[in-house]
Amino acid sequence: MTAIKHALQRDIFTPNDERLLSIVNVCKAGKKKRNCFLCATVTTERPVQVNVVKVKKSDKGDFYKRQTAWALRDLAVVDAKDAVKENPEFDLHFDKVYKWVASSTVEKNTFISCIWKLNQRYLRKKIDFINVSSQLLEESVPSGENQSVAGGDEEAVDEYQELNAREEQDIEIMMEGCEYAISNAEAFAEKLSRELQVLDGANIQSIMASEKQVNILMKLLDEALKEVDQIELKLSSYEEMLQSVKEQMDQISESNHLIHLSNTNNVKLLSEIEFLVNHMDLAKGHIKALQEGDLTSSRGIEACTNAADALLQCMNVALRPGHDMLHAVKQQQQRFSDLREQFARRLASHLNSVFVQQGHDQSSTLAQHSVELTLPNHHPFHRDLLRYAKLMEWLKNTDYGKYEGLTRNYMDYLSRLYEREIKDFFEVAKIKMTGTTREGKKFATLPRKESAVKQETESLHGSSGKLTGSTSSLNKLSVQSSGNRRSQSSSLLDMGNMSASDLDVADRTKFDKIFEQVLSELEPLCLAEQDFISKFFKLQQHQSTSGTTTNEAEEMDGGTSSRLYSSGVPQTISSEKDMIRQMMTKIFRCTEPELNNLIALGDKIDSFNSLYMLVKMSHHVWTAQNVDPASFLSTTLGNVLVTVKRNFDKCISNQMKQMDEVKISKKSKVGILPFVAEFEEFAALAESIFKNAERRGDLDKAYIKLIRAVFVSVEKVANESQKTPRDVVMMENFHHIFATLSRLKISCLEAEKKEAKQKYTEHLQSYVIYSLGQPLEKLNHFFEGVEARVAQGIREEEVSYQLAFNKQELRKVIKEYPGKEVKKGLDNLYKKVDKHLCEEENLLQVVWHSMQDEFIRQYKHFEGLIARCYPGSGITMEFTIQDILDYCSSIAQSH
Repeated sequence: MTAIKHALQRDIFTPNDERLLSIVNVCKAGKKKRNCFLCATVTTERPVQVNVVKVKKSDKGDFYKRQTAWALRDLAVVDAKDAVKENPEFDLHFDKVYKWVASSTVEKNTFISCIWKLNQRYLRKKIDFINVSSQLLEESVPSGENQSVAGGDEEAVDEYQELNAREEQDIEIMMEGCEYAISNAEAFAEKLSRELQVLDGANIQSIMASEKQVNILMKLLDEALKEVDQIELKLSSYEEMLQSVKEQMDQISESNHLIHLSNTNNVKLLSEIEFLVNHMDLAKGHIKALQEGDLTSSRGIEACTNAADALLQCMNVALRPGHDMLHAVKQQQQRFSDLREQFARRLASHLNSVFVQQGHDQSSTLAQHSVELTLPNHHPFHRDLLRYAKLMEWLKNTDYGKYEGLTRNYMDYLSRLYEREIKDFFEVAKIKMTGTTREGKKFATLPRKESAVKQETESLHGSSGKLTGSTSSLNKLSVQSSGNRRSQSSSLLDMGNMSASDLDVADRTKFDKIFEQVLSELEPLCLAEQDFISKFFKLQQHQSTSGTTTNEAEEMDGGTSSRLYSSGVPQTISSEKDMIRQMMTKIFRCTEPELNNLIALGDKIDSFNSLYMLVKMSHHVWTAQNVDPASFLSTTLGNVLVTVKRNFDKCISNQMKQMDEVKISKKSKVGILPFVAEFEEFAALAESIFKNAERRGDLDKAYIKLIRAVFVSVEKVANESQKTPRDVVMMENFHHIFATLSRLKISCLEAEKKEAKQKYTEHLQSYVIYSLGQPLEKLNHFFEGVEARVAQGIREEEVSYQLAFNKQELRKVIKEYPGKEVKKGLDNLYKKVDKHLCEEENLLQVVWHSMQDEFIRQYKHFEGLIARCYPGSGITMEFTIQDILDYCSSIAQSH
């Protein structure tokens, strides 16, 4: 067991700095016997840790390995199973209960005793030792004796200490010198004692021999101390001398510091003075320019601009802390403020004079533009004023009150000027529209003066619907006097119920050119004025992110313009772009009403003009929105476009309404209905106007509404017709609609084109079948009876046995229709068809050819019935197919 203990100490615990104190050979209880060792160990380093280690023999070789370790402080109970009888079993309670069986009871008791001692010495915790003999735990030993036991235990712990390699080598050399060391250990120990005494004596002799040297050393030390004292005295004297020098150097250093400080202050003072002089000194030339500079010449304006910029730089200089407390600086700032105020007043007064003078000068040039349809050019005025743009920017940054005052004055003067120019311009446009068109002569018999035109057009604004009654009476007069078939109903294409035949393409083209010229003159005028306002008043035309609405801009007039500004910053305008738009709205406040009056006049002259105006206005709105969707021009044209679109929609609605109210004559044939022909005229004109237009979708929607109304009205008239058969009315009108849509190729009406063709074909066939029943009426009735008998179930070859349909009856009916009678009946039929059909559509030959084909089909059908129902009778018609072809051809040629 001792050999195993030493082997475990050497191989397992020494490398881990642990000492093995007790060992027991055990195996687990109740299982297959597999031996292992429980070892009680302590660490060699402090604080000492006590462990219980399980060691087992490796399966692969003859060596041991460490398997599990428990700290002794985790041990709760030691159960020896029986305190009286010898029992090798015992339990250790750690985190769980471990049951062991020792190889012998002695080893078990020794191991438990060691654990008890280690607990008493290192842990002193409460470990329950149950079923353990009291003698084994040494409970009856006094405390002093316990200490000695503890000491003995320590000696027992230290009873073995392994020799290192050096110690083993020395012992071997010593034992080689004494051959009897092994056989006689006492002699060997005695020899070692003698040698130790010899060494002690040698040490004492050596000490006594070195006393003399010690005395010499002491003497040298005394002399060294004396030298040290002398050196200290010299150092003290040197220190006193250096202290005097130090005081003098401190005085010199302080003096130098004061001199340097004085120089630094002087440099800083010079820098501050130079800063104030350089940045707050305005040249005399600039002062003179601000006080007396010429604001009419280019050189004087440039001098004033440079002086104003220099003044602004002086006033905006960033003063350093404390400068504003200097009296000279305050005086200079006050002087600058006086100069700024004086020059701002002078500049504002001069610009107000320029605005007033421009109004007078521009008014004098209005006369030369009164004849031509052009607007006066403001470019020279803008060019002259743009010389002051930098001064306006200076005024905006320095005195916003005077800047906003100039802005209001400019809007007031220019709004009156533009109002005169635009009204005169629109008067010329109205004169050209009404004075040169035949339609205008219908509304006035005397030459119109400008004031009369103005009064009439103003009364038209918003009340174009009042014209219906008077113009419809004119139509009635024209109907009574003309006797023309197409003048029997009112035109549906004119919003004022005027006859479309009274207008021609030349008049509409001229109106289109005049309206386009009006827009082309207004657009550059507004854009030029807006660009000038932006440059002159230094307002950026950036995209606005705020919300001033169009209604707010429209409300801006002489009263509301005062609300645009307050004492320094705008109140209701959230961006400079909104300010530009509101200024433009104030200046051009009459533009939108004048445009609406012109539109009302054009709509009164001819409602077709709404098509031209819709296309032109849409194009100009699209162009303006591409440049700036929120600009004044874009907003104004957009509002006017709404009015134009409303007039267009009203025109379409009136057409549909008048289709519903159309009445036809009961004494004459219908022919092509007026609204069908007028739809053709409308579509042809609209296609020429809307070619490549931006608002094609509006026209397509109008097409759909109109064509559906036309379809409904045609059927309504056909049902009410008394003179002309319903099929003829439907056939002719839907043929005309189909021809119109095929010629114009309107993509959105493809479905309606197919429907018109279908209706035309159906009613042509219906009319032909109905008409052919009259020439051979008895023959038709006879064979209808034959077909009825067959349909009732009678066999075809047995029909001839029916009394009413025997061969004699058939021959009797056939004899009533010889070739001469057939030709006569066909001739009467041709005349009747000719009376039904109208000349405009030229469908007579088409209908006649269809009747010929249908007649031949009936003839073949009759021949087939005779062959099937009267076989072998030899009964045939008294005319042949060739006779039918000859009859039809001769009748057509004779007429």
